[in-house]
Amino acid sequence: RERFEFAGRDVASWFPRHMAKGLRQMRLALRRADCLVERSHIPLSGRNPALQEALGIRPHVLVLNKMDLADPRRQPVSAGAGPGWGQRWCHRQCHQASDSPVPVPLQVVPMVARLVANGPRYHRAESSEHNILVIGVPNAGKSSLINSLRRLHLKKGKATAVGGEPGITKAVLSRIQVCEKPLMYLVDTPGVLPPRLGDVETGVKLALCGAIRDHLVGEDVMADYLLYTLNKQQQFGYVQRYGLGQACDRIEPLLKHVALTQGRTQKVKVLTGTGNVNMMMLNYPAAAYEFLRDFRAGRLGRVTLD
Repeated sequence: RERFEFAGRDVASWFPRHMAKGLRQMRLALRRADCLVERSHIPLSGRNPALQEALGIRPHVLVLNKMDLADPRRQPVSAGAGPGWGQRWCHRQCHQASDSPVPVPLQVVPMVARLVANGPRYHRAESSEHNILVIGVPNAGKSSLINSLRRLHLKKGKATAVGGEPGITKAVLSRIQVCEKPLMYLVDTPGVLPPRLGDVETGVKLALCGAIRDHLVGEDVMADYLLYTLNKQQQFGYVQRYGLGQACDRIEPLLKHVALTQGRTQKVKVLTGTGNVNMMMLNYPAAAYEFLRDFRAGRLGRVTLD
């Protein structure tokens, strides 16, 4: 396929109400922030333009998450690329690659400390502590980053809940200390999507990375778009993974094969002329979820959606 048809889907319902509240709280918290740490799965689609105006001239660190699952042929990606991102930001990429000599948590605190020291702090100039706001779309690993920094610099356990699906953090939390020297506090924030996504394709990419709940988009649409993307990037790991004879361009044969080989079936009651009969049928939604789960776990190869 040369292009993917989204059949006029509307993305307005993909913005839960608690996100609007979270966005208002974050704008208030920005007044007390010395620096911003943005967590993202995907370098362009995974960022929220709705925060652009509020960020102002504050130092800004971009931490790309799950780089071990990204396609090394498509890196590095400019953090400032894409429409609507002003050059007034101070961009840094701090990612964990397989050949990276310094893990992400070791880089974040020194980098933030340098940025804060080299930039104006205005009404916070006399304060020795650093207040850092952690931002990003849902399920991008913000809480996990905070907990990692606490373990590394303070030898403390986790301070904020984490989960494998969006919506775990629903409000701007109180400050969490992550380092003693320099004295640094991070504030975890809820993942916030733009009230109106630029296009449906961006929304599907975010859903594939877990930023939008699967059922809001539809596992069938997500699986079909994933197959389209894998073929477009010539990532044919799924052929070997599922024992296919060759690459396929339609999602139905792939899901049928996955359902058959992995026993994804469901019992369905059918009304006939002689009464109700229970029949076993292939469970295509379960097969689609299996396909998505394999992608998210890196079992289909290293893929970058942008």
